[in-house]
Amino acid sequence: MGGFFTGRTLADLGHGLRSGKETAQGLVARALESVDPGLNAFVALDPEGAEAAARWADEERASGIDRGPLHGVPVAVKDIIDVAGLPTGMGSAHFDGHVAEDDAVCVAMLRNAGAVIVGKTGTQEFAFGGTGDVSASGPVRNPHDRERMSGGSSSGSAVAVAAGMVPLALGTDTGGSVRIPSAFCGIAGFKPAYGAIPAGGVFPLSRSLDHVGVLAGSAADCRTAYRALTGPAEAAPSPADTAAPHGRAAWIEPAAADPEVVRTVRALFPDVPAEPLDFAGLREVFIAIEFSEAYDVHAERVADAPGRYLPPTLGRLEEAGRMPGWRLVRALRERDRYAREVAELLDRYDYLAMPTMPITAPEIGATEVESGPLKALLVSLTSPWNVLGLPALTVPAGMVGGLPVGAQLITRRGAESTLFDAAERLAPTVA
Repeated sequence: MGGFFTGRTLADLGHGLRSGKETAQGLVARALESVDPGLNAFVALDPEGAEAAARWADEERASGIDRGPLHGVPVAVKDIIDVAGLPTGMGSAHFDGHVAEDDAVCVAMLRNAGAVIVGKTGTQEFAFGGTGDVSASGPVRNPHDRERMSGGSSSGSAVAVAAGMVPLALGTDTGGSVRIPSAFCGIAGFKPAYGAIPAGGVFPLSRSLDHVGVLAGSAADCRTAYRALTGPAEAAPSPADTAAPHGRAAWIEPAAADPEVVRTVRALFPDVPAEPLDFAGLREVFIAIEFSEAYDVHAERVADAPGRYLPPTLGRLEEAGRMPGWRLVRALRERDRYAREVAELLDRYDYLAMPTMPITAPEIGATEVESGPLKALLVSLTSPWNVLGLPALTVPAGMVGGLPVGAQLITRRGAESTLFDAAERLAPTVA
């Protein structure tokens, strides 16, 4: 399963580049050689552009310019994020042949940090779904079992990292779309606080829920990428967080989850007290906001060219179009109430812990699993943190039935270092 970058950290790559043992051009060549077409992670590669950018990175370093830990590192970008000169197809026939004129803000920030964009990765159509198998480019396959879903909607980004094609990728997360495929594929994925990474040049799904995030092999690499995109503006961990194995953590017991998944993740937090969360109420808020805002984006396309959507996407958008306005009004009021409740919880705890996904990766094409309808399950544990705009990190937590499961950590805005530090303390336990 492993490509060249499997097990290679950003720190390791940076050391190689700075010591002269590696070159950016060599890393780009390795990335392109590692692409496995059978996994369908990439929808477009840019060998000429990547090689030119890598050559420039090597020349800069030779002249004494060092742009930081991403300088010369190959990176992949989800195909709803614009990269100048490359297609942005959104996984849909609606944008077949569309080429971006400008870089998205987050891509420009990556380039300023010296990263080398090697290509665009597959996405669920318009990022509207968590399975990773509904796209004009076909399903993205899980590298642990190619008959299993990768998860979505940042499906190609997760698979490109998990299979060692690149060490880092950009994704987006509206209800879990960075964390779902990261958990299913056994890597780390970080959704920062709302607005922390600018969304300019990213095709919207739900403007008040959309987050740009990063996917990498470890929490440490997510931290490195996040700092490169935002600056090191993380709050220091509290004394309690550094004094005990789990600091002041609370366990959030999931609803409707595979007991073996829960047991595996809970074992990492054996002495952490449990706190309740109204998952059902938060899901109602999420659906009302997401559906209303998604239909706002797509109303004209649904009316003028419905046949250009894949059937599952069109069905969800038609359902969204029937959402009554009062549900959105109520959802916005309820969101404020939940925000106050969770803020009070995070006044008492440094972070919250729970499974990222309630199940392991289902077979491609599945719509139901033993725990219930798949659409609802996929975002059941991740979407609350989009509704509330809080930082959330998933890290590998072990295996169930030969498939990865993830642990999800959540904290307040500004305390991101608490999550990264906690995840790094978990890593030896998981290994």
